[in-house]
Amino acid sequence: MENATGLVITGGGARGAYQAGVLQRIGEIKGIESKGNPFPLIGGASAGAVNAAALAVACDDFPSATKAMAALWANLKPGDIFHCDLVSQAHNSLTWILDLSFGALLGGGNARSLLDATPLRNFLNRHLNWDRIQENIKRGNLYALAISATNYNSGKSYLFIQGAKGHALWNRLRLVTLSTKITADHICASAAIPLVFPPVRLKLPRGSAFFGDGCVRLQQPLSPVIRLGAEKVFAIGVRCDEEHPDLNTEQTQPSVAQVMGILFNVMFLDHLATDLEHLERLNHLLQSGYIVQPDVDASSRIRPLSTFIITPSVNLSALAAEHQKDMPYLIQYFVSSLGRDVASCADLMSYLMFTSKYTRDLISIGYHDADDRIDEIEDFLFARNGRRRAEGSAANETRASRTRR
Repeated sequence: MENATGLVITGGGARGAYQAGVLQRIGEIKGIESKGNPFPLIGGASAGAVNAAALAVACDDFPSATKAMAALWANLKPGDIFHCDLVSQAHNSLTWILDLSFGALLGGGNARSLLDATPLRNFLNRHLNWDRIQENIKRGNLYALAISATNYNSGKSYLFIQGAKGHALWNRLRLVTLSTKITADHICASAAIPLVFPPVRLKLPRGSAFFGDGCVRLQQPLSPVIRLGAEKVFAIGVRCDEEHPDLNTEQTQPSVAQVMGILFNVMFLDHLATDLEHLERLNHLLQSGYIVQPDVDASSRIRPLSTFIITPSVNLSALAAEHQKDMPYLIQYFVSSLGRDVASCADLMSYLMFTSKYTRDLISIGYHDADDRIDEIEDFLFARNGRRRAEGSAANETRASRTRR
């Protein structure tokens, strides 16, 4: 795959709607219909796995696929993702109370999660035809789809890959890669936010195991598409640079909701930025001559890797605080019980707010962010050797090394 571009879509719960907005604008690039899918390699984790699968299913018509994805996010309801009814919430609450209060006497370990995400599987199966992933691979519209999930039984990160015959497979100390047909179960497992959504049982070559969110152990989110052969990487983040500025004023004791929000920020948002910094540093060492490469064939040499990242121009946590009233009352009550006020719950709610008003705002922000940089994006995706025509755009692109990661 000469000059192949890999798409990396990270996690972020409801923030995944921002990614749909970015991709919708990319789908409107003039001539993209004739050029075909610009991302033959797609890697996703958590909510990014949902978007990655949606693209892989319909990438034979990329503009239509991105429109359909945005439409699904725009009309999303919390009930499409998790149960919001009184019976379900009362059952979960009672299970937690019994475990925490009488678990030592009655036997604990019955509580699985704070919310029941059973509806997500049904939602995915209604809207995605999983057989079309293999059809697109056979027709050359897609080379590989890679979905990350965390094995709760072994603690290892698993990468489930559905791709063309002969695609790369590799293992590391805490990483296992498997070639398999991607299904709704793999997506649900990758999107199972720890404690919030229950683990998902997946079949393995030997037995089965329970899996959760793919971002938990995936510390190098760019690595899957690079190892699969990407020469360039396009990444969509879901964190605004202005979120959580350092404050000099006295701070109050953090609530449970605040702590959970920060933990989710680390899991979903920080790994992508760290990986990009790492790649940029490696590329600098290459250009400075600090890395001396042995005299081997060209395919084994470390080569520069072009990367492009787009992130929100708006603080999504602050936006979530404005929309908290749109959540079902029981969910508002539940989350509010973990925090003292709306601000302390904002980070956590930004991941759980699967409401159409919030997701439509995120789609609009993603669409306009991509539109503001559409010339840079088009040049990165389609210009020869990835060079941009516009001056000054190099400041927005990092160069890193292609290496066996």
